Amino acid sequence: LYAVAVWSWRESRIAVIGVTLIFFWLLVAVTVPFLPLIDPDKPIAPFATIGAVRAGHYFVLGADFKGRDMLARDLWGCQRVLVWGVTATLCAYVVGCMFGLIAGYLGGWWDQAISFLANILLSFPVMVLFILILNYLGASGFNIVIAVTFASAPAIMRIVRGLTFDTKNRDYIFAAQTRGEHPLRIMIYELLPNARGPIIVDACLRLGYTTVAITTLTFLGLGLQPPDPDWGLMIKEAANVAKSPQFAYMLLIPALSVSSLILGFNLIADGLREMSLRD
Repeated sequence: LYAVAVWSWRESRIAVIGVTLIFFWLLVAVTVPFLPLIDPDKPIAPFATIGAVRAGHYFVLGADFKGRDMLARDLWGCQRVLVWGVTATLCAYVVGCMFGLIAGYLGGWWDQAISFLANILLSFPVMVLFILILNYLGASGFNIVIAVTFASAPAIMRIVRGLTFDTKNRDYIFAAQTRGEHPLRIMIYELLPNARGPIIVDACLRLGYTTVAITTLTFLGLGLQPPDPDWGLMIKEAANVAKSPQFAYMLLIPALSVSSLILGFNLIADGLREMSLRD
């Protein structure tokens, strides 16, 4: 898949760099259960510095204030963020695309009702909506998916609705209607594939936003709960300890990891946009 992506997007160096970053973390997420890593929740030597050897264990990236290996926690944390981030974004796109297609293609009171509900949800600041939902439902990975779906689906719906308005009067849509195809089939097989370009670009950007949101919610105590190795949780736990320059690595390692993942998504989106403008 990586080779296919690089070959397909070889015209854009930015997109290639972005997909390389993403596939690096995907490879880590898939292989981390099989890597010779110590238990990420096992305390060994608190405040062991980078490269230190304590209790017969070599700390490549040091240990946190509880003595847990930073390398193991960072690599396992990647898996948590990718699984919940991709799942939440995918659910938001399924809901947003369906409502956007219905509102744009059927129009009339369907459009008015769906747009009204979307405008109500969009009137809330995203982080406030996250906090309200998670305070009511409780902090867990599944509830993060629900919160991201509620917060992101309205904006996705408006994008898909606008693209549907632009394409529903094309000749191939009239041809499908003449053949007597069901409106649902027309929306899924005719309208959605022809609007995929802007949707894919927005999805890459939204994956970055979702990663930021999950990390922020975990930092606020509303995301994945201890002792799960999660980047947001690692940043939260290291916030006070890392004030000392000697232990700044506890904060920098997860912060740089999440930044590289978000950068990868953003570079892919920029590269795809650049290639679409050339076409």
